[in-house]
Amino acid sequence: MGRHEEAVAKHGFRFKHSLGQNFIFDEALLDRLAEAAGVTAQDDVLEIGPGSGTLTARLAARAHRVLALELDRSLIPVLQDALAGRGNVTLVQGDATRADLCGLAAQAFGEGRPFLVVANLPYYVTTPVLTRLLTEGLPVARIAVMVQREVGEKLMAQPGDAAYCLLSVLCAWHAKAREALAVPAAYFIPQPKVDSSFMVLDMRERPPVPEADAGLTMRVARAAFAMRRKTMLNNLQPAFGLTREQAQACLEAAGIEPAARGETLSVQAFAAIAQALAQIKKI
Repeated sequence: MGRHEEAVAKHGFRFKHSLGQNFIFDEALLDRLAEAAGVTAQDDVLEIGPGSGTLTARLAARAHRVLALELDRSLIPVLQDALAGRGNVTLVQGDATRADLCGLAAQAFGEGRPFLVVANLPYYVTTPVLTRLLTEGLPVARIAVMVQREVGEKLMAQPGDAAYCLLSVLCAWHAKAREALAVPAAYFIPQPKVDSSFMVLDMRERPPVPEADAGLTMRVARAAFAMRRKTMLNNLQPAFGLTREQAQACLEAAGIEPAARGETLSVQAFAAIAQALAQIKKI
């Protein structure tokens, strides 16, 4: 039994299904995950969901500093034992969907200092946490995140793919996504029902359409996927209070067929619609 497993047993920790807790103790896989995250001695790392600290220890061995944010209070003593002696690790109990990530990072790393994010996210918080990391203007250089395989497919999906959705558009606007490792369910304790993907999202220095209004572009994308079976013509009208004629003029100005559906449109197309919308509706 390793140090982390001993700490888990010592404190009588019980896995909470409601929090989607699944830990990895396989040493070889943990080494591969730390390597895939691309952490170097110059990097500061925000780890979300350290669990028993098995990956945290490996990140700390590679990184300048690690800030580990754990939701479950009962895991804090486990982490304190498992990571004892690692002076470059700061443990914080908190909820990544609500915590002041900017403030915590500034306090741990320095105001405005770029950092990496490494996370193991249960399904129910994947979208809200990734949305925060992508859109809140944090100085994040890279996100390395363990997600269910279907979420990984969404992050990489292109227009026309079955997995293409609003999350795909959001990710494509802010980052370049790739699957670093496929992780079968058998590697987790307790074993989940689905396989996972360790995804790496390299943040873009500039969005694909720098002159476009990012907020309005995402509002257009959100409207496009609100009713997937409806055309862009029909989705734009209620979302922005347009007449049919205004919606048609907007799409024509953007070079988009009125009968097109959101699942076929690229981020550039959504940006073009947003720009046309701003002219026609003066949003």
